[in-house]
Amino acid sequence: MDYRHILSKLKGLGESKRLRLIESKIKQKCKPYKLNLGCGKIRFEGWINIDSDASLSNADFCWDLRNGIPFEDFSCELIYCEHFLEHLPVHQGLGFLKECYRVLNVGGALRIAMPSLEYIIQKYCSKDWRDQVWLTWPQYQFIQSRAEMINIAFRWWGHEWLYDREELNRRLKDAGFHNVTNQEWGKSEINGLRNRESRKDSILICEVWK
Repeated sequence: MDYRHILSKLKGLGESKRLRLIESKIKQKCKPYKLNLGCGKIRFEGWINIDSDASLSNADFCWDLRNGIPFEDFSCELIYCEHFLEHLPVHQGLGFLKECYRVLNVGGALRIAMPSLEYIIQKYCSKDWRDQVWLTWPQYQFIQSRAEMINIAFRWWGHEWLYDREELNRRLKDAGFHNVTNQEWGKSEINGLRNRESRKDSILICEVWK
């Protein structure tokens, strides 16, 4: 699938000027592309940084990734996303992973970093449930109980579907990936994917190759 086919879906909405800008920015990059998807405020130099928030000045362009990834088949070398997949309903999350598989070239890699459902449940069941990075932040000092903590983890910040390793591996395999490896924070055998995590609450991290 050519990215122009995806972008053309929005041309009837009066956004042709924005689409031309997106296309021109893509053309300025050399294949294979490196994509930082759902980049938020984190910009990777030399990568194409994409987010749906039009107010973010560090994103190369604004695009809703629920509408697919606007790149050609086999056009990307590396894809990274941190704290993004859990914000999609599970069916959209699977669609997103299938799109990652589609645009990666053979031998290309996807790295995902996110909160861990397993870790949250373990903390809920432990005496030291408050010993979590995000609970040290001032805005969450009001939390007084395990129940309050776990409900917030599931419901706040636009969370739609939390993953443990089993669930993430399952969905990646459903998307076509088979070489799933668990990774530690900031560590990778691939130079371009080392030291990419920006959040200490990225507990569940994995890489897959096409």
